[in-house]
Formats: sequence, C-alpha cells, structure tokens
Amino acid sequence: MVLVWYSMFLAKMCPFKIKQWTKLPCAPEGTMSAAYLLLLLPPLVSAQTFHWGPCPTPKVQPNFNLQQYLGRWYEIEKLPASFERGKCIEANYAIRKDGTIRVLNSQFYKDKVRVAEGTAVVQDLGEPARLGVSFSYFTPYSPYWVLTTDYTSLSVVYSCTDILRLFRVEYAWILGRSRFLPPETVRYAKNLLTSEGIDLFRMKATDQTGCKDN
Repeated sequence: MVLVWYSMFLAKMCPFKIKQWTKLPCAPEGTMSAAYLLLLLPPLVSAQTFHWGPCPTPKVQPNFNLQQYLGRWYEIEKLPASFERGKCIEANYAIRKDGTIRVLNSQFYKDKVRVAEGTAVVQDLGEPARLGVSFSYFTPYSPYWVLTTDYTSLSVVYSCTDILRLFRVEYAWILGRSRFLPPETVRYAKNLLTSEGIDLFRMKATDQTGCKDN
C-alpha cells in the first residue's frame, strides 16, 4: 500500500527536497504548461484511479492508536494500483528504534513472493491517523489516511494526491486482520468511503486464495 507511482512522478518533476506532503510542492520548470502535463500523465495513471478536481478531505479515525494498529493487515479490496497486481497482498507494520514505522508489503506475483520495504511516519501528532509513507529516500511521503479501524478486524485506508489542483489520483484499501472478511463488514467499509465522496466504481477484490501464511 505505497504510492510508488506518485513518488516516482514527483522525483522527476521536483528534484529538490520536498517539505510538504499534503500538497504538490512544485510546478514543472521551464516551458512545461499545465496543458502539457495533462498530455503527459494519462499513460502513467492508466492503472490508477483519477478524477477532475482537488482531493476531498475525509474524516479520519479519531484518537488513533498506532500501537494497536501495528502488525499484519491483509488486503481485501482496493482501487487499482499499478504496483499491486499480484495476489496474497499484505502489509506488516512495526516500530523501528528511531521511532519511524517499518512498512513491509508483500504480494505473490509471477510465481514468486515480492517484498517492498518502506517507512511511515506520523507527521501531525494532532491527527495521528494521517500518516505519510515513502519507499525511497529520494521521494516525498505519500498520504496514508486511516479513515476507520477497530484494530482487530478492519481498517479502511484512503490516499489522494492532486496535481496542480486540476485533477487527483486516488487510492483506497479495505484491509482485514484475516484474509477474508464477512460481506457485511466489506459493505460497511464501502459505505463509509462512498459517504466521503470517494468513487468506488473501479474497486476490486484482492485474491487471497491459496496463500501461505508465514
């Protein structure tokens, strides 16, 4: 559950250090215009979900408890993400000695288990459910917002980045502590996302069959 595409895009468009992760921190240099940017992006976002206009600001989990959230979460359903094309997708969160959060994502793709390690941080102690995640030292933190969780069975995560406030790229995940959730729990999660104005037309279930638990 990491926004690899956006991180790669910003690394190319903004070669300097980025201090704000909630807004696009720079515009293309030189003669590149917004119109040119629109022509450039469609091939990159063909496997993502994007809409016109800036990102919404959904409510997040109040009094978020990071310690209770740590551990393994399985992906139940998601909006399309080009970096998640396999099955048996899961994420494992743990606190490092330096206080950052280790993010270990894994999926079974093309006959092998593929693992990616990243870092998550709480960037605003006033709203700890709005985290940032990065999988490279050279890219900014991408939004990872926990909209709701009971810590023991369900988590609903949303991420959105707007490009020059012209359009936005969205991700959403329904996660579970087990590989399968009851249908009524999945409906609850989808209703929550819909109530926040998030379009779920392209949301699909993740294949969690035949998976091996570590």
